[in-house]
Amino acid sequence: MSLSVADLVHACRDSLTLCWISPEGVGGDREAADVGGEPADLVGHLNLIHSQRTHVLGAPELRYCEALGRKARDQLVADLLEGEPPALIIAEGLDCPPWLFEPCVSASVPVIGAQQSAAGVIDRMRSVLNRATANRVTMHGVLMDVLGMGVLISGESGLGKSELALELISRGHGLVADDVVELARIAENVIEGRCPPLLQNLLEVRGLGLLDIRTIFGETAVRRRMRLKLIVHLQRAIPYKETERLPLQALTQNVLGLPVRKMILPVAAGR
Repeated sequence: MSLSVADLVHACRDSLTLCWISPEGVGGDREAADVGGEPADLVGHLNLIHSQRTHVLGAPELRYCEALGRKARDQLVADLLEGEPPALIIAEGLDCPPWLFEPCVSASVPVIGAQQSAAGVIDRMRSVLNRATANRVTMHGVLMDVLGMGVLISGESGLGKSELALELISRGHGLVADDVVELARIAENVIEGRCPPLLQNLLEVRGLGLLDIRTIFGETAVRRRMRLKLIVHLQRAIPYKETERLPLQALTQNVLGLPVRKMILPVAAGR
């Protein structure tokens, strides 16, 4: 999944107090790339101008450029634009100097202003970009918040996943998603689960129908997202077959390339 510059500005508008310095909409359809890892992307001879990267400039970067001679500064700006950055962000509420603004407008590179520090802008935008471009998968089950831990209840239809979820909700735990769970790997060791917009707050229970959990139990009974920590797999109990109650080896299930702890829970009709 990709994210345009206009979408990125909209997603961070409130938290970063963003505003368009260049004419609004110019270059907004560009695909937003990863934000630079350090605030000082242009300072010093050890820093590189990365292509296809949104650059964030604060007071140190602008002072450094101002201290250069006009020829060296124009060459630096030309090198920056040659890398086709999706956008340039001027942090700390600073004005964009004409020697930078005019070449950006000519190259249709959007210039955006932010009130926060350069480091704050980078951290926030990296978080938004990671979520938007993360690897995703959809799994069948019910994702719950149980004592602050994201628990996915899986298993074949008719085993009582939704009934178990409703019982947990009635005891103070939270619902994230029912039936369809969207999972995204937003960091190296983090898988986040969410509910599709169409199914938010809803839980389907056999014999009761479709329940609006938020309306019945209140705002605290639902969660927008949770990090997946445990998979509880409901398995139909087979008569006269011994089930290993305390497995010697921990079970895991691979989700988006990460091993997630798994428990198998045999269940019988009426239990």
